[in-house]
Amino acid sequence: MANLITADEIPGAAVYGVRQVSYTVEGVAGKDYGAALAAAAFKESTAIEDTMNSYAVVVRQRTRKLDDLGKVMAGLNGGIATLKTKEQESSDRTDKMAILAEAHTLAAKYGITVTCVAYEFSGGVYKAQMRRDDIYRAQNEVQYAIDREDNDLKQDMVSLNSLMSKRDNAFSAAARLIKKANDAASNTIGNIGA
Repeated sequence: MANLITADEIPGAAVYGVRQVSYTVEGVAGKDYGAALAAAAFKESTAIEDTMNSYAVVVRQRTRKLDDLGKVMAGLNGGIATLKTKEQESSDRTDKMAILAEAHTLAAKYGITVTCVAYEFSGGVYKAQMRRDDIYRAQNEVQYAIDREDNDLKQDMVSLNSLMSKRDNAFSAAARLIKKANDAASNTIGNIGA
């Protein structure tokens, strides 16, 4: 791997006996000290920025998953509302509902089993029916998945916020370093001219 910055001596160039150099920065020759310093100073911030982008993708995916699991839970709750309330049996069945068919499909996307006992296709819509014991089992499994995903999302958000803070600090430090270098260069030029 090539060096980020290399100093290249300028043949025959010297100021008060000090040989002068130009810099090759990320493979581009002829850069000055300011460009070399900026590349070095901002390298950390751009690396943090790249890591932040990865975390942002993960956060978006977790948010989408939580939204989908919320839809599954809403479907299951809708099915539970159709169960009879008196003389409850584990084999009682919900009404045939499109929302249960959708819950089955969405849950399967995340490896969660929503067991439907009957399907029907009418009017261009799939409808499904579930048993009482299956729907409560699925509800518990989905709630566990939501809780786990929510916890992971919170941890990822903390990491993302931490990276944002580190990136901001790295940019500020780089800007201060470059300002100091420019001030030193201006002072040096001012002193030589005086």
